[in-house]
Amino acid sequence: MQIGYARVSTEDQKLDLQLDALKKAGCDQVFKDIASGAQQDREGLDHATKYLRPGDTLVVWKLDRLGRSLKHLIEVVNDFTKKGIYFRSLQENIDSSSSGGKLTFHLFGALAEFERDIIRERTMAGLQAARARGRVGGRPKAMDDRKIQLARQLMSNPANSASEVSKTLGVSRATLYRSLKTK
Repeated sequence: MQIGYARVSTEDQKLDLQLDALKKAGCDQVFKDIASGAQQDREGLDHATKYLRPGDTLVVWKLDRLGRSLKHLIEVVNDFTKKGIYFRSLQENIDSSSSGGKLTFHLFGALAEFERDIIRERTMAGLQAARARGRVGGRPKAMDDRKIQLARQLMSNPANSASEVSKTLGVSRATLYRSLKTK
């Protein structure tokens, strides 16, 4: 029996492409998740894993739909192998029921991890270069120096409460207090 597993990372993304491919591949049942691949708990994958029996094949549209990392992907597929369950990835044309498929699986997994490492290195180098030019990334401050000065003036008047001042400035009370404490 072929069991499909499809996953997208966010609600905005659609499962249609994966579901169509899994149906075309002959999957008898498909389990789905809308969750980041980095998430440890994926209900659809858990149900699929419990549903699989020896001799069954778990089919995914692409390798990255299954594993959080290369290590996790290999662990999952090795666990399947111990239970007599096969693994198939449609896009990479990998089928663990053959020795060639097993080799291909490990090669593609290694290449995918290499690609992620390269992207991570480039991102870090880009951030470092931006910092060297004085650019700082991250979320903008909710309160600039002008707003902090205004908050101090408003808070110095006992008639103004912290809630009123924070509403006036468009920030939370916690942000107001944190900003007043830092400067």
